[in-house]
Amino acid sequence: MNMYIWQRDSWPRMNWNSTELILPLGRTRLAQGELIAKAEHLGIRLHAEQLEEEVFSTAAIEGVRLDRIQIRSSVERRLGMKTAGVIHPEKHVDGLVQVLIDATQDYSLKLSAERLKGWQAALFPSGYSGIHRIITGNWRTSTSPMQVVSGSPERESVHFEAPPANRLEKEIANFLSWFNSPIWKTDGIIRAAQAHLYFVTIHPFEDGNGRIARAVSDMVLARDEGRSRRLYSISARILSERSEYYDILERTQKGNGDITNWLVWFLECMEGALRTAEIQIEHAGEKARLWQSLSNRVLNSRQKKIINRLSESGRDDFDGGLTNNKYRRIARTSRETAKRDLTDLVKKGILRRNPGGGRSTSYSLVWPDQNTETS
Repeated sequence: MNMYIWQRDSWPRMNWNSTELILPLGRTRLAQGELIAKAEHLGIRLHAEQLEEEVFSTAAIEGVRLDRIQIRSSVERRLGMKTAGVIHPEKHVDGLVQVLIDATQDYSLKLSAERLKGWQAALFPSGYSGIHRIITGNWRTSTSPMQVVSGSPERESVHFEAPPANRLEKEIANFLSWFNSPIWKTDGIIRAAQAHLYFVTIHPFEDGNGRIARAVSDMVLARDEGRSRRLYSISARILSERSEYYDILERTQKGNGDITNWLVWFLECMEGALRTAEIQIEHAGEKARLWQSLSNRVLNSRQKKIINRLSESGRDDFDGGLTNNKYRRIARTSRETAKRDLTDLVKKGILRRNPGGGRSTSYSLVWPDQNTETS
């Protein structure tokens, strides 16, 4: 019979070995500082891209696949961007975008029971989770155990059981009192990891607990950084390590109240998210410098489209280089037109021929720091 951390007399107190956190916390703070410094010159586009990734990933962690085009439309509309299109996202997509924006843009506002209930209701505007009717905008009330299970009914495996419904009011009151404390006695990133674990352990809703736990964690990080703009996506990193995420949560929730391993895992996950975002920012900077270097070049719409596609691939040589056939498919043009365009781009020093020739002739993009030609 498993004993969960919420069943222990020490709950909700959680313990950890600070010595084991020194190195991973130091690396994460270093990565965070480097990212913030590099992102200072970037505008709302990075924020929108990272928010889109966070929305998609936090849902995908729980097996919910949202349409990226709808996510992008909702994000751009919510952020008031001029690029917002005419697509109207479904309510549950827009609801998740709204939750994450509220958590990070209004991070300084008090987190309340009503705010949490509003977030959960926004995730399930129809009152259904899949084909199942669920309680929305309120805590769960069923007297049956709230369990996280896997496997067939004959070989069912219980990974976690949450506190019973009759304890929820007290559990949430304690959580909110801790969360809204004006004085933080622990590092902000550690507190974000702790808040994530704390909320998902209470599991107060019939569905959506994981997504809201990650929103709560994002809110703590926004408070810690003192900024509402999203520069990285932890959920995207969690998604790439989904099995490890659920495994470390299960082991921690079945543990003795020592959450050191969970905190180390969270710190390493966040460091990975920060490093990924740093690479993305460097690539965005490279693209900006590329287009700036081409600002005085006369290019047709086909050539601009090709250059944009090549630049999206970074310096990875576009899967073997750009060929005439690839140019035709992307630009939707004839072989002769593609040949003329390619010859023109080589002449202008924007493309260069790769070794080889004949039918296998391919081209690579010349980045500004590689271009020593003038034309």
